[in-house]
Amino acid sequence: MSPEIAIFVRWPEPGKAKTRLIPALGAEGAAALYRKLLEMTVREARISGLPFHLRVTGAEPARFREWLGADIDVRDQGGGDLGEKLARVPTPGIMIGSDCPGLTAQLLRDASNALSTHAAVIGPADDGGYWLLGLAEPMPDLFTEMAWSTPAVFPETLRRLKALGVEPHILPELTDIDTGDDLAAWPELIP
Repeated sequence: MSPEIAIFVRWPEPGKAKTRLIPALGAEGAAALYRKLLEMTVREARISGLPFHLRVTGAEPARFREWLGADIDVRDQGGGDLGEKLARVPTPGIMIGSDCPGLTAQLLRDASNALSTHAAVIGPADDGGYWLLGLAEPMPDLFTEMAWSTPAVFPETLRRLKALGVEPHILPELTDIDTGDDLAAWPELIP
């Protein structure tokens, strides 16, 4: 069974999307940048040829389909913290956000291929988190009591995988766009 990609998405409402970018871009600029990043992510998911769906918050699923395509499978993220939301993704599955401009269709295919020989695949982000996590089977211990949005996420996830006896396939390190400083390498994205 081929793993399905779950793209975690927030409606790009000014003042609520990419709030850590607001000091650099303003509320409208941060939302505009997020729209562009999400459109890039969906494009790469389509090109990959892998099954994917959006896990959304901030607006009704119909609004996402009107914007990104009527053919897209859109599901509500549901309640809880990020860990609870990630733990609900069916396995085999690949979880990604929508703010990593270096994401390519080939990297998604590489992650999918890795799950045929590894129980987990992870793409580290340069801020200490991860831009992709793929699991061949449920591993709820990876998501409980995690200090999300901190530099501890990637190393702690590796520690927890090791405790489970899992040696993950590690993808290249990429940059998530969370702050104005993150934009330095991607000036063409600035709205």
